[in-house]
Amino acid sequence: MTLSKVNSGEVTLKAICGGRCLRSRLYSLGLTPGSRFSVLRHDGCGRLTIRVRDCVFALGSGMAEKMVVE
Repeated sequence: MTLSKVNSGEVTLKAICGGRCLRSRLYSLGLTPGSRFSVLRHDGCGRLTIRVRDCVFALGSGMAEKMVVE
């Protein structure tokens, strides 16, 4: 399932189905395959707020659609 389908809760990143730039950006945020993070809020418009370790980030729907989570 993609991250865009998750409303809230803890998930594990399985894969990133995007190009080198997207993977590089997510890796720099600490989002690597196998990492666990929390979805804090999904407002329905596509924007998601996530917590990775002690940092909170907002992701757009395009990025979330390319992230496979479990």
